[in-house]
Parts: sequence; structure tokens; C-alpha cells
Amino acid sequence: MKFKIIDNFFTTKDFEDVSSVNLDRIGRSDLRVYHNSIDKNLNIKSSCMTPETVKRLHLNYHQQAIDLLNELNPLKTKLYEYSEFHIIETGADYEFPIHDDTPNKLLSGVVYIKPTKNTGTIFCKNKNGDKKKIIDWRINRAVFFSRKERETWHFYKGDGESNRIALVYNLMTNRIKDVYRIEGKNYFLGNLRYKLNPYLYRFFNFVI
Repeated sequence: MKFKIIDNFFTTKDFEDVSSVNLDRIGRSDLRVYHNSIDKNLNIKSSCMTPETVKRLHLNYHQQAIDLLNELNPLKTKLYEYSEFHIIETGADYEFPIHDDTPNKLLSGVVYIKPTKNTGTIFCKNKNGDKKKIIDWRINRAVFFSRKERETWHFYKGDGESNRIALVYNLMTNRIKDVYRIEGKNYFLGNLRYKLNPYLYRFFNFVI
């Protein structure tokens, strides 16, 4: 599986703005997602960052994200409709299960925000977690990949010591049937699979 690692992804100001966002307290075994998005017409939805910050992040990094998608999966670039800048806090003892990402994500990205030490993204060969490849956690490090049905297996978790805060930067689409066509996969089987998965369907159903 192909992925790209970019250190010092955000400028100093952008990183400071993202890392200073006020978040609610969560338990050691909890997960909290703060949804922020912007579409091609600059319509913004925000829950934890100001609309101005969401717009600035979009303007500053959109072309770089498109270039990454062109490199990793160029056929999907034409499907782009909106971007997500979600803040995700993972409790110290929380583990999100192994998954391959929902099909509405054209480019999946994460930027590690805080603390200084934690667990990065863990890629696997299959859903059983074989042949793990751990991306080391480093502040302001970004990791990007383009999902593919039953191939881009990965998961994340807390390190058992402190909560894990990351910004998820995704390029998104609503054209799900076109995604499966480009991937050469079956839309009906794939869609059913996500509906039967309580972890992924809850998130998939929200963002589409």
C-alpha cells in the first residue's frame, strides 16, 4: 500500500491555531470527533474551529492535497467535492478497530497534533492485522493515503498513557458508485458491508 509522510506539514501559525482549540474532556476509553468541513464553494461547517480557520486551512493546503491525490490515485481527483478538517481525540486506552476507510474518502490524511509522544497510524496487510507498519508519532507529521476497498487496512489507538489528538484532513466525495467503479469493486456489496459494520457505518452515514 502506498502512503506519504510529510513532516512539518502545517505552518507555525496554522499548527498553533489547531493545537490551541478548546476540546471537551473525555474518558480514557472514549473517542470524540469534532466535525469541520468546507466545500468547493467555500460553504463551511465547523464545530470546534472558527470558520475563518477552516477556510484558511483549505486555502493553504488544498492544492498540496490535490497533488497528493493525483500522485496516489489520479482517477479519483475528478470526484472531489469537499474537504474535512476533523479534530479527533482518542482516549489513552481507546483503540479504533482495523478498517480500510469509507469509500467517500478520496484522500485520507492525518496530522499528529499532541501530545509529544503517542502512537501513530498502524497499517496492516489485512484485516487480521498481519505485517504491521507503524508510523511513528511526531508532532506536525502528516500521513496521507488513498483508500481502496479491502486493501488499505489500518487502525489507531491511544498509548495507554495520555489522550491522542490529531487533525484528520480528507478530500471527500458523494459519488460513491463512481469510487467503486474506479476501484474495480462491487458497489452493492461494498455498501452493504459498511452498513453491517457498526463502527464504520455510523461515521459513513454521518458524512455522506
